[in-house]
Amino acid sequence: MRSIRTLFLIFFLSVVADATTVSASEFDHSIWNGLLQKHVHMVRDGRASKVDYHAFLQNRQDLRSYLSRLSAVKPNEFAAWAKSAQLAFLINAYNAYTVELILTRYPELDSIKDLGSFLRSPWKKKFVPLLGETRSLDDIEHGMIRENGVYNEPRIHFAVNCASIGCPALLNVAFTGDKLEQQLDAVTRAFLADRSRNRYNAKTGRVEISKIFDWYRADFESGWHDWHSLNQFLAHYADSLADTPEAKKKLTAGDVKVTFLDYDWKLNGTN
Repeated sequence: MRSIRTLFLIFFLSVVADATTVSASEFDHSIWNGLLQKHVHMVRDGRASKVDYHAFLQNRQDLRSYLSRLSAVKPNEFAAWAKSAQLAFLINAYNAYTVELILTRYPELDSIKDLGSFLRSPWKKKFVPLLGETRSLDDIEHGMIRENGVYNEPRIHFAVNCASIGCPALLNVAFTGDKLEQQLDAVTRAFLADRSRNRYNAKTGRVEISKIFDWYRADFESGWHDWHSLNQFLAHYADSLADTPEAKKKLTAGDVKVTFLDYDWKLNGTN
């Protein structure tokens, strides 16, 4: 008879094999992860990041290889993945194609808005071949990531990056389905801890937060974790938003009024 140790080893190896099979059935973001590791620099203790677009330009072939692999995914393949893997795929696609859009005119621009016109914003340009259609960045964010009843995840607003200083950091690692919950929690806390964009003002008794919370307020009040107010969301992350016990107490109690700060659209580059 086989020993208990031998049986346990067989069981353990089968679990590892199953996990490997599941992982292999999802998308491999390693090219994008490598580019992020080399060309995105986290600053202010990870609360923000600066993107070396010049270096991305030098490695544009690698970026385009990754984009090509994204575009090759068939809708039925995507549909077979877990929701977390789908969402990680869409976040990475949005961020990678945003970098590619910046590179179309870099370094001759000061803001992503320079890539638009009076009649059309840069986010409405249809240049992304993804899941069987040519899409815009808006299509990915608002038509897929934020599609009602699909993912219902407000923290995506701290994961997708609009190439601007006012935007939450472009994380220097790729999002993956198996780590998505931890990653979304981490980027949310990092953004709320950045006092240049989110803070409690003890003099006024108000919490001063990013314009993102104004633009997408409905996402934070749509029942995620059974929360239906922005103050409930802020209360959950009071540890990251408050610097004093008094501030934390007020935030946790939901006893705060909100002011939305101006948004900085300047490019989030290293220069």
